[in-house]
Amino acid sequence: MELILVNLIDGLVTGLLLFMLSAGLTLIFSMMGVLNFAHASFYMLGAYFAYSISLAVGFWMGLLIAPLIVGLLGAGVERYGLRRVHQYGHVPELIFTFGLALLIEELVQFIWGKNQMPYDVPDVLNFTAFAIAGNSIPAYKIFMIFISVSIFIGLLYILTKTRVGMIIQAALSYPRTVEALGHNVPLIFMGVFGVGTALAGVAGVIAGPVLGTFPGMAFVLGSIVFVTIVIGGLGSLWGALVASLLIGWITTFAKSYNIAMSDILNGIGISTPENMSEHPLRDLWTVTSPQIADILPYILMVLILIFRPAGLFGKRES
Repeated sequence: MELILVNLIDGLVTGLLLFMLSAGLTLIFSMMGVLNFAHASFYMLGAYFAYSISLAVGFWMGLLIAPLIVGLLGAGVERYGLRRVHQYGHVPELIFTFGLALLIEELVQFIWGKNQMPYDVPDVLNFTAFAIAGNSIPAYKIFMIFISVSIFIGLLYILTKTRVGMIIQAALSYPRTVEALGHNVPLIFMGVFGVGTALAGVAGVIAGPVLGTFPGMAFVLGSIVFVTIVIGGLGSLWGALVASLLIGWITTFAKSYNIAMSDILNGIGISTPENMSEHPLRDLWTVTSPQIADILPYILMVLILIFRPAGLFGKRES
């Protein structure tokens, strides 16, 4: 029971980190139809900017300033890059964002080098909050949960209870109607893109001290973010949250419990082959859950695409 609680907390931290990345991306994707391959690169920039700022004025100022810088950069990319490319179709947009991701990675290596940065947990949060059966839960993980939940509540309130949120949601589905009513839809697009990249920057700021701040950190989480929005459904904040938590808990529990495929197959009535060395599926029988933990979200995505293509909380277009 204690191990289950520890895994629930670890999976919650992982899932909420994914949520901060996927929440902005799902709004960008559904509003503009842009598959932004550079989204995780803004996450990386958040970590590097926060590290540099923390050297001068401390972690807390880095937490405030770095996401703002990343958000302004994201808004600038939309205004002076994507907006110009958008008229030529989706393929140029894909090429643009893919090239932007490569450019950001090269710039990061040029400015900060290829080594991992010593971006550490702030001293005020570098202690054990509590322990469960000898397993320590760092205070910084509780801080990550608090920041993520606060962002979710804030976004949910803005999108559902404020006039700005209603305009944004209307622009997601009926951009021409919103523009005809006198609203500046391109400005809304730029603002949503900037906020989405700023959220990625926040994720980088708080994840950098835990997961490491290095040039390949965008690649580590880049693909899984797109898996998250496909599972949750485009344009759905609740979908992004539920999908992120599912992925966090699935991968955490799979890595923690060493479940052998042979036990699963035996449990459903398939007997173990007598001559395992010559069996065509011998590799399948030796697989354990930690070995396939990282591909389980992709398997879940395939199942979602087969049985519910719009995602868990997405709506099928008529």
